[in-house]
Amino acid sequence: MATALVTGVAGQDGIYLARELLARGSRVVGTVRPASSEATRMAAYLDGVEVRPLDVRDTASFRTLVDDVRPARIFNLAGLSSVGQSWREPDLTEEVNGAAVERMLEVLADRPGVRFFQASSAEELGDPAAWSPYARSKAQARAAVERARSAGSFACVATLYNHESPVRGPQFVTRKITRAVAEIALRRRSTLALGNTAVTRDWGFAGDYAAAMADQLELDEPRDVVLATGVGHTLDDLVRTAFGAAGIDDPTAYIEHDPALMRPADVPVQVGDPSEAERLLGWRRTVSFEEMVEHMVRVDVERLRSGIDESPTYLVPA
Repeated sequence: MATALVTGVAGQDGIYLARELLARGSRVVGTVRPASSEATRMAAYLDGVEVRPLDVRDTASFRTLVDDVRPARIFNLAGLSSVGQSWREPDLTEEVNGAAVERMLEVLADRPGVRFFQASSAEELGDPAAWSPYARSKAQARAAVERARSAGSFACVATLYNHESPVRGPQFVTRKITRAVAEIALRRRSTLALGNTAVTRDWGFAGDYAAAMADQLELDEPRDVVLATGVGHTLDDLVRTAFGAAGIDDPTAYIEHDPALMRPADVPVQVGDPSEAERLLGWRRTVSFEEMVEHMVRVDVERLRSGIDESPTYLVPA
């Protein structure tokens, strides 16, 4: 049984990817930050995964872990994933998302049989002068992958456009919206504060993207791909879809626009081209934008009604 090592396994992508790999017959070892507070999530979603503590900045511990578990595949999903946080903590973002990846690949340089996947982001595209610290850190990691591949390693990058699910963290705007809509529907709050709702993004379902990640490391040669739906929606579209899922046709009375929630810099439109992933991987999305948002709202309503925050029944739309 081949072993897959998934860093950041308790995050949204780690959960879906670990479950995908288990379903394919892999042994899965996942890492979480030392002293992680994700015990409830891990118990709900990661049955069958061997969970180990790891600070990805600790190269010696990463080397020891690789020598211990001897993975055939490594999926690096650990990192700081909030663009907003990256503006507040640029040095930490660079260290975790960029420099740590460089050192991981140095460790793997003398282990040619190990295949390495790096999660990147659409935030990395566009004018470098306008990049957030998060985008710069992802570009640093991509450059490290390209150097390792040129030196003979099987290393690749997937550029991930926005992808969501009910296990997306509540600090992200999509979950902030679906949670607030659920609370408004149950009359537990009356308003939702947002920043710029005119931005256009390409939103897909995290479970679909996890399947593509697993497929990417099974290619005959390492190839980078873009994972996106090719369809753009404004944040205002997402808000209206979420309220509609709760039976509220016009959300206007519930929305407050707060200038304090505006990012220092924001790309107006991000829509990806999935044609290469379709050609190389035979990949297609299975969950539409509307289905994804409606499912997230239904789950957040169920969370509030039942008091059960995490359940494997929440993961995939019925």
